[in-house]
Amino acid sequence: MAIGEMSSSRVGIGYDAHPLAAGRPLILGGVRVEHELGLLGYSDADVLTHAIADAVLGAAALGDLGGRFPASDPRWQDADSLRMLAECAGAVREVGWDLANVDAVLVAQRPRLGGLVDAMRENLARALFVPVVAVSLKVKSPEGLGFEGEEKGMSARAVALLER
Repeated sequence: MAIGEMSSSRVGIGYDAHPLAAGRPLILGGVRVEHELGLLGYSDADVLTHAIADAVLGAAALGDLGGRFPASDPRWQDADSLRMLAECAGAVREVGWDLANVDAVLVAQRPRLGGLVDAMRENLARALFVPVVAVSLKVKSPEGLGFEGEEKGMSARAVALLER
């Protein structure tokens, strides 16, 4: 491949973390989760969806979620992160990329989320315009370690593969 030519595939990574706080709903992968604490952030603070959006945007070299939906803009206060993800996926498609797959890890001590993985995958797939089989999600307990283990917050990591 000559310098300046683009590969037919690109990979992006995403990471997000938000603190837990009382008085906020807990939204993960677009699913409202029953829990005494929610994630604190300008939008709905869906840490999983944010990490995936950054992975998708990064793979297409289109910046990051904060640049596209700045907290300084009141339109994004309490915004639905799945809608934001759909806009990111649409932007990626507009520049000629198709999402091949996403693989994500959600890190949380509590609540136990394994029973909600399928619903989260379905929501994420719909927002990304891909079949559910193109979205992989693992939920991991930090076993009491770090800010997630101390139940101060949650984090997520994601990778996305785009193809021409």
